[in-house]
Amino acid sequence: MPDAILADARTPLRTPARAPLPELAARAARTGGSPVRDILALTARPEVISFAGGLPAPELFDAAGIAAAFQHVLAEDPRRTLQYSTSEGDPALRAAVAARTTARGLPTGPDELLVTTGSQQGLSLLATVLLEPGDTVLVEDPCYLAALQIFSLAGARVVPVPTDDEGLDPAALDELAARERPKLLYVIPTFQNPTGRTLSAERRAAVAEIAARRGLWIAEDDPYGELRFEGEAVPWVASFPGAEDRTVLLGSFSKVMAPGLRLGTLRLPDPLRRPCVIAKQAADLHTSTVDQAAAARYLATTDLDVHLARVRDAYRERRDALVDGLATALPEGSRWNRPSGGMFVWAALPAGHDATALLPEVVRHDVAYVPGAPFFAGPPDPAAVRLSFVTHTPEEIREGLGRLRGALAEARGEG
Repeated sequence: MPDAILADARTPLRTPARAPLPELAARAARTGGSPVRDILALTARPEVISFAGGLPAPELFDAAGIAAAFQHVLAEDPRRTLQYSTSEGDPALRAAVAARTTARGLPTGPDELLVTTGSQQGLSLLATVLLEPGDTVLVEDPCYLAALQIFSLAGARVVPVPTDDEGLDPAALDELAARERPKLLYVIPTFQNPTGRTLSAERRAAVAEIAARRGLWIAEDDPYGELRFEGEAVPWVASFPGAEDRTVLLGSFSKVMAPGLRLGTLRLPDPLRRPCVIAKQAADLHTSTVDQAAAARYLATTDLDVHLARVRDAYRERRDALVDGLATALPEGSRWNRPSGGMFVWAALPAGHDATALLPEVVRHDVAYVPGAPFFAGPPDPAAVRLSFVTHTPEEIREGLGRLRGALAEARGEG
């Protein structure tokens, strides 16, 4: 090797001058993480009885039926189920969902549906095609946390609509729609997250009328509607006069089959179908082909309603165990509701209590809840608490409530 080359090889490389990296987009910088996810990471220890996450009971998954569906589609048609697919979604799955939606009272054709990677993606797609930075979105207060994240990332201005024990207040909605000129209203009218409340048919009719008169889109999220334990089902907002041409209905398989499938649907009015398909193409091309095929096979060969009846019976017992035990677990003067379905109980500690400040002491007793404050788009209620009752058995719930009682008593200096 020539001496000049050897000399160059022995010469230390100079570190190039480095300019600062470009800053994050403003939407990424201003959007915080999910406190629920942070709490789930904190309470992942197996000894913790957690009322924090809305995690379906894993022992109630129809693992054998889902496994058989995957085995069938992989054995019978692997070239299709392992290949790229259409952005709109598996035709058989869309037909099955359309049939179930129609049977539940909302006539729906397969072409009205777009399959998404969880209903969470559906809301993201909707925000992509509807919202410009600065556009106003109305939300229930308190509201589903991930929806607040999505609207923040879209650069939207989020305005809370006051609620009471019966859910969204239509009179307040009308006033805000007139003043704020929103583009979109986001609601979970049935067994709402985080409150478990259900909007009455009268209020749903009022929401539909206001949306039509004020000229705004409605995003109606329905992940919990098939988890009703008692009482009569209430029609979707999308079915009321005035809402038919302006309501996007978001559906999910997470609560009725398994969240690991990451399957959801959008029922879209005609003007939004093509734009949402294009947004889907830009996001991920299409949802997992094999997961869609397996879900379609499962729905074709399994009576999902029989499975759901079993799930509802178990969740009813768990709700009762939680609600009936709160009187001794929470401090005197606390309040809570008794939802007719879904996954959550909404509670409030007495005035002066801060659920966020109390949480570390609670976790030290191997139990957990979610403080309610992060769910508010407006001024938060520091005493609010969300409790999920579906993950644990009634016996575990009672044990968890005993731990919670001890933790709160110790925090008050009574232990």
